[in-house]
Amino acid sequence: MGDNLADMLPEEAITLGARPSDWREAITVAGDALTASGATTDEYTREMIAAVEELGPYIVIAPGLALAHSRPSPSVLRAGLSWVTLSEPIEFGSPNDPVTLVIGLAATAQDGHLEVMSSLAGILADEDQMTQLEDADSPARLRELLTRFSASGD
Repeated sequence: MGDNLADMLPEEAITLGARPSDWREAITVAGDALTASGATTDEYTREMIAAVEELGPYIVIAPGLALAHSRPSPSVLRAGLSWVTLSEPIEFGSPNDPVTLVIGLAATAQDGHLEVMSSLAGILADEDQMTQLEDADSPARLRELLTRFSASGD
């Protein structure tokens, strides 16, 4: 699977400037992007929404950032990420609201997602890198930055 986040985030999995009307739609956009990239089936999107309905907005892990995911299941075809920026911030019912970035994460039971999470965490914790990622105006530009940041983190 490689440590490069861009390898797990093809252009089909990137949606910039989405306009969902609520958190369910925001997760759906992230899930649709995972499905479009071949990482998951539509069922996984429903599982991600159900997880928040059941457990609350625990996926809003930092101010403005939701990490949409569910447990590994048959609806995950391979590990993958999706990246969705929201043109209008959305309330998830979390102290870290409102959300402007939804990252979808799909992991299979075999590969776990700790490796991906640690690369991602390194970038998300770096304000300068996050600002550049948030300013990326195209999926290609976003992937280029992720490739560069992943390489510099090692």
